[in-house]
Amino acid sequence: MIVTLPTLEARGAPLADPKEQLRVLDALPLRGGDFEARLAENGLQPLTATGIHVFQVNVGRVCNQTCNHCHVDAGPTRTESMSAETAELALRVLAASSIPTLDITGGAPELSPVFRRLVEGARALGRRVIDRCNLTILALPRFADVPEFLAAHEVEVVASLPHYRQSQTDRQRGEGVFERSLDGLRRLNDVGYGQGGRLRLTLVTNPSGAFLPGASQATLEAEWKRELRRLHGLEFDALITITNMPIARYLEWLERTGNLAGYMEKLVAAYNPAAAPGVMCRTTLSVGWDGRLHDCDFNQMLGLETGFGAPRHLAEFDLEALARRRIVTRRHCFGCTAGAGSSCGGQTV
Repeated sequence: MIVTLPTLEARGAPLADPKEQLRVLDALPLRGGDFEARLAENGLQPLTATGIHVFQVNVGRVCNQTCNHCHVDAGPTRTESMSAETAELALRVLAASSIPTLDITGGAPELSPVFRRLVEGARALGRRVIDRCNLTILALPRFADVPEFLAAHEVEVVASLPHYRQSQTDRQRGEGVFERSLDGLRRLNDVGYGQGGRLRLTLVTNPSGAFLPGASQATLEAEWKRELRRLHGLEFDALITITNMPIARYLEWLERTGNLAGYMEKLVAAYNPAAAPGVMCRTTLSVGWDGRLHDCDFNQMLGLETGFGAPRHLAEFDLEALARRRIVTRRHCFGCTAGAGSSCGGQTV
């Protein structure tokens, strides 16, 4: 059994409001805390898109978990879910463009009624499809056939696992998550994922405290492969590390534990000019469950739609305008430019 906690929304917490999150971040007295000024030092202000290589669709906030760090504030009590009409609109946009990758996220994407339609539609168009899976969803009886479905459509699985040891994973994701996650990995391995072939399995790890990813991504990948094989006989293809973004439930945790100012100072101090040009918003377009457009999933959760005259909804989709749009940035963006950089694809440098 997985123990879940109430979401910010369910508790009526002030930080359930994206505007309050932005207010809290903006109010911090940070040295060098002007993100746009740092970009200007690199000749990157204003930050603009360089194309759309990834069409990242968030199908909703419904999830079977309520992780302590979740920037979506997802959980079992959330009701936001993409409609069939919006899903079809997303597929029409893909069909009319040459965007190569559909990246499906949530919540738990598999809980969405439109998940399989998006997978089937995008694969029929010859597009690469990514499923951002939390692993534990695969242990639920009514989702027992998901690994076979994903394998049949050659969907790349990008799966969240904070650590290869139980204590760190359960501390961040809830009691019981680790064992369910291992079960999910076994199910994926059983259908051919993680064996170095066409069924690619990538694991995602992020720190469980108020610090940045430590060792290099390559070093951690080697360690994880060795330990998951030794301890559990499990295989995967690649590991990516992601920096925790100071929004939603992770922002609340930072504030509650007195770590907010210190963590933000770490992000600002670790700003890397080499990582800034490779931030994911330059090649990714984020689509909300309601069809609204955003520069990234983090901006989406903060209610920051595409700005500066760019189309703001799938119904207004204009590939040329969106592919060269100006990116909306705020202080949380320091999370993507700290250290070796952070993106949905891992480190950027």
